[in-house]
Amino acid sequence: MPPLPYRRVPLAPPTIEYLAGLTKKVMPDVEIELIDGNFTAVLPEEIDADLVGISCKTPTVSWGYRFADALRKRGIRVVLGGMHPTALPEEAKAHADAVVVGEAESVWSEVLQDAGRNKLKPFYYGERLPLENLPLPLIGHLKGPYKYHSIFTSRGCPYGCESCSLTWFFGQKVRYRPIEEIVKEAKLLPEKLGYISDDNIWVGDTQRAIDLFNALKDLKKKWFAFGCLQTLQSSLGDKLLKTAREAGLIELWVGRETYRETYSNRKIEKEQEEMIKKMRGYGITLILPVMLGGRTDTLDDFEKLVELADRLKVSVHPGLLVPFPGTKLYEKYKPFLYKDRSWEHYNGAYAVFEHPILSPQVREEKFYQVSLELLSLGRLFKHLLEIPLTDFPTAHSYFSMRQLAVHQAMKAAYQKWQRVNFKILPSPLPSTLEGED
Repeated sequence: MPPLPYRRVPLAPPTIEYLAGLTKKVMPDVEIELIDGNFTAVLPEEIDADLVGISCKTPTVSWGYRFADALRKRGIRVVLGGMHPTALPEEAKAHADAVVVGEAESVWSEVLQDAGRNKLKPFYYGERLPLENLPLPLIGHLKGPYKYHSIFTSRGCPYGCESCSLTWFFGQKVRYRPIEEIVKEAKLLPEKLGYISDDNIWVGDTQRAIDLFNALKDLKKKWFAFGCLQTLQSSLGDKLLKTAREAGLIELWVGRETYRETYSNRKIEKEQEEMIKKMRGYGITLILPVMLGGRTDTLDDFEKLVELADRLKVSVHPGLLVPFPGTKLYEKYKPFLYKDRSWEHYNGAYAVFEHPILSPQVREEKFYQVSLELLSLGRLFKHLLEIPLTDFPTAHSYFSMRQLAVHQAMKAAYQKWQRVNFKILPSPLPSTLEGED
């Protein structure tokens, strides 16, 4: 797992733990080493292996490519997979012996068998299979100061949001894991706090989500997760929140909305506000990740985000809008992307596309200023006091650890930005401005 270009989160990376479990299912006697570049410094010349798999997101893929290139020079075969290689498989193939496109469960056995025969194919195209009888992740083999592990309960999303990778990667149809298999895996998680890594914990079937939370109650664990507010507007909304809270849900990250499309609409914001109050009434802490800096955004939108946080009394985590490869937004913004911005810049702290009015420096500095205001120690302490005492100390220590880490990382990043200041920036082709609304 390549290192992230921003703060290190003490979450054991689930992808390679699942792949390790899948590998053991196919080849029980194979020797496996799991390496998380976020906490283990590793050099290509230190690797002793027949085959190396690297799972890449867009912000980490440049590191993955460099590491893969160095391994292949030594004669070590490399398989690349993950969101970014799936979106741009031809690009990834230039750095790998094979690329897994999509989900790995349907093709990983074939990859390993072909590697054993020294006959790797250039591409392996994963199918979207039912999520039944999946191998258990290989927990305990990673070295690192991990505070929690994660589990997923479904894949797919029917919404197809413009900036989201979820639908094109996992499909528009929601596939659910059997609840009894989820509970079996959840029992293996060593910590009292866990992360349900679905992009929407209760997408699609609300009654199924209620049944899942009922099944998790006896584990006496605390959970944080991602979800949406729309589901709470259904007739089962209150029952869902009650059951989720009883199962240990302490914090929900709601969407990755863009400010202009969501919160500049007073009617939508009013509906969101009602759902937020309802969640708070059940003792669930809410975090709002909000995207800023789109081509139609203004500096006023940045300022209004602070007003929104005060009005809703929630913790808001801003980020600059990122058109990730594979999304509808990427195709829409492709003519405006800065050609000299590498994939490392696609992490939500850099302007990676041309804006009709605002320069990259203006957008980036405003992002840092707003972020530091929203993540100020005073605000963090205020939100900490709002967490129910019934969740002490797990929820309080988790919130403090994560929020303080984000605060420090943002402060350090802004200081670095001020030193570098990005004085020389690439420009898009002049023709790309034609025909834009």
